Amino acid sequence: MAAKQPPPLMKKHSQTDLVSRLKTRKILGVGGEDDDGEVHRSKISQVLGNEIKFAVREPLGLRVWQLVSAIMFSGVAVMALAFPDQLFDAIFEEESVSSKTPIRLYGGALLSIALIMWNALYTAEKAIIRWSLLAEACYFAVQFLVTTVSLAESSRIATGAVLLLVSRALFILISIYYYYQVGRRPKKV
Repeated sequence: MAAKQPPPLMKKHSQTDLVSRLKTRKILGVGGEDDDGEVHRSKISQVLGNEIKFAVREPLGLRVWQLVSAIMFSGVAVMALAFPDQLFDAIFEEESVSSKTPIRLYGGALLSIALIMWNALYTAEKAIIRWSLLAEACYFAVQFLVTTVSLAESSRIATGAVLLLVSRALFILISIYYYYQVGRRPKKV
């Protein structure tokens, strides 16, 4: 008895049929856009998530600014803690301050902000970088206002205080610039 021949191998048409492939991808939930406009290439990327979404597109000079800020906050904090008279004299050009305690408390607060700045320097998380830049801008804005009011009340304009005001205004602008640059959505390529 002759053995029955197997049927000839047939090529699957779903590989070449574009409509069939699109239907299969739609059923699997692959290839469509999500709420953020991201197109997922596979079900695995949908389940695991797309890490590009969380990556920070760092503006040019951000890490340098963070390093300069951390060094600046640390330096002024150490100076306020160790040499409160010299710090007060350098800014307001007065011989002595009645009490060193407020300046040392100021140094302690600056040291706390410096720790935040140092930690933000080593992170890649967008939210932490933005919050540290916002905290920095708020600090500089408050310092600008307090120094302006103090100069207006004393009716003496010290060159150190004017230099401090100009530098604080510049630091506010730089911090706000980086805050908005880090918060921008990356452009689709």
